Amino acid sequence: MRFLVTGGAGFLGAALANRLARSGHEVHALDDLSRGSHEGLDTAVQFTQGDVDNIPLLWLLLRGVDCVYHLAARVSVAESILHPREYNRVNVGGTVSLMEAMRDTGVRRVVLASSGAVYGRQPQQPVHEDDHPQPDSPYAVSKWAAEQYVHTIGQLWGMETVALRIFNAYGPGQQLPASHAPVVPRFLRQALSGGSVVLFGSGQQTRDFVYITDVVEALVSAATAGNVNRQIINIGRGVEVSITALADEVEAVAGHKLHRIHNLEKPGGVPRLVADISRAKMLLGFRPLVGLADGLARILREDGRFREA
Repeated sequence: MRFLVTGGAGFLGAALANRLARSGHEVHALDDLSRGSHEGLDTAVQFTQGDVDNIPLLWLLLRGVDCVYHLAARVSVAESILHPREYNRVNVGGTVSLMEAMRDTGVRRVVLASSGAVYGRQPQQPVHEDDHPQPDSPYAVSKWAAEQYVHTIGQLWGMETVALRIFNAYGPGQQLPASHAPVVPRFLRQALSGGSVVLFGSGQQTRDFVYITDVVEALVSAATAGNVNRQIINIGRGVEVSITALADEVEAVAGHKLHRIHNLEKPGGVPRLVADISRAKMLLGFRPLVGLADGLARILREDGRFREA
């Protein structure tokens, strides 16, 4: 098969593109390199630097493509609160541009990487795909809007669409920006360097941490699975872990203590979030294989930044 992966130089996009190429598929990756690096891509992956909003470029890249993986997005909740217009431009506008270009070039299926953040505060956990979203950040709003555009436009123009709501993915190669870094690599870096971490509120907020290889396998399955058209599917491990418990696991795996600083709860966060993954199991044959302790240990073994620390 021939694939286009937007956001293909990012943490998840590069892992997916490499997995597809190593399975013998023809893979094109598009990324503006605002966050990622094409150095992590295998030589078999054909890389193009560009914006997902550039329709003439999309026309060229989409010729003969069987399935598009749409991962290009801004992904920080905290950053989206500061820059909501940019999140709307990329995450919503870029999605609409891609769907228009797919219509023009006859591409039949798109797999959208959405986010568990769209659920917001829910009265019951784990959250199910039928639960009504309560997004509480511009990032979450933009992902929910992208889902609606993908499914609505797909229905109008006869394209197969599926959205995977990915929860807290982590693994080797995850970006570590100076601000708003993801929690797992940030905690590991601080543990190995003797630094401190900030726990907001009680530190008992919970998340569903899912290892990157498990997420990639779900994405791969979504390209060819039957009975997924117009579906929204949770992708997590289905295990609820508090931020305090994550810090404990990081200390155990890294062999170093974290200095914990407690601060006021920040906006744009929810107290609990864990995925019901029964639909993923049924429709994609999804079985997450990597537990949290194993995943953290794999990062320390495989990510050179942490070996050097």
